[in-house]
Amino acid sequence: MTKKRVLLVEDDPNLGAILEDYLSLKGKFDVKLCKNGEEGLKAFTAGEFDICILDVMMPKKDGLSLGRDIRKINTTVPIIFATAKGMLEDKTEAFGLGGDDYITKPFRIEELLLRINALLKRVGSQEGSAEEKIKIFNIGEYVFDYQSQVIDRNGDQQKLSTKEAELLRLLCLKMNDVLTREEALLQIWHDDNYFNGRSMDVFLSKLRKYLRDDPKVEIINVHGKGYKLLVS
Repeated sequence: MTKKRVLLVEDDPNLGAILEDYLSLKGKFDVKLCKNGEEGLKAFTAGEFDICILDVMMPKKDGLSLGRDIRKINTTVPIIFATAKGMLEDKTEAFGLGGDDYITKPFRIEELLLRINALLKRVGSQEGSAEEKIKIFNIGEYVFDYQSQVIDRNGDQQKLSTKEAELLRLLCLKMNDVLTREEALLQIWHDDNYFNGRSMDVFLSKLRKYLRDDPKVEIINVHGKGYKLLVS
């Protein structure tokens, strides 16, 4: 079996070496370690990776800037941001630019491995329930392909990030019914805390923008409950 490729960008040489060894030996990954954001961008541009782990506070190019550049190249590769900073604005920015997860230092390496495996499992082609096997959704004038993470309207396509696609899929499965805020947070973020809730609001705003050209399609807030994808 081909090993999953991990791009690890960490400027702390000791932590970087520890993470590289652990993920290579315990996680059985092919790990590419870079020591700054510029080096990380060159590595990503030159190769193919299944997941990226980016330290936020780095010289030359910080992790958020690197993540933004990676998203311009690839809108679907999972990105985990790692940083000692735990402020709301940092988490909101990380998720807003297309990050899939956020881990705050100091963290247990075992926890990072669990998060990596969870993300890879979600983006992989897994057999599941009847609902999980539904990949194509009709949303008014739009066709949403969950597998390829694309919204199409008469040939005009919008590529979605992994979290955007997961959130839209849940809304589609509950079309014209309420998707509770707690259900969405637990299924996608695995934690319904305040920070993740604010991040989800950013993704909802993006989805509304993507679907705004069809007046018969609307994502509404249901006060005290959650959200509803309305298609008339």
